[in-house]
Amino acid sequence: MRTRLKLKPGQRGTIKLHRQYGDQLVCVRYRYDEKQKKRFKTIELIVDEVPWEPKPQSSQPNEEVYIRLEPSDEAMRERVKQAHGRWNLNRKLWALPYQTVLKLGLTDKIIR
Repeated sequence: MRTRLKLKPGQRGTIKLHRQYGDQLVCVRYRYDEKQKKRFKTIELIVDEVPWEPKPQSSQPNEEVYIRLEPSDEAMRERVKQAHGRWNLNRKLWALPYQTVLKLGLTDKIIR
């Protein structure tokens, strides 16, 4: 089967289903089976919801990561420079090895 159309709730073709399932409706798909010569309308629903905290992505010690510093934080900028941090002009971010970011305590400044 091929999927030719995927619609978000509220779009034309989803109104009745959206009324029926409300915020549980994630999307509506139209699938086509050439052998059976049929079109199928399928839906994706949320059936359970629980709190979840994603694990931070762990980086390799020598992997280069990017951090953002506030322009006014001159002291931290100097520490990053002393640790051989490089300014990436295109991204407007500082590039440092992950292990250096850990040592400086700047993991909260990492931009993924």
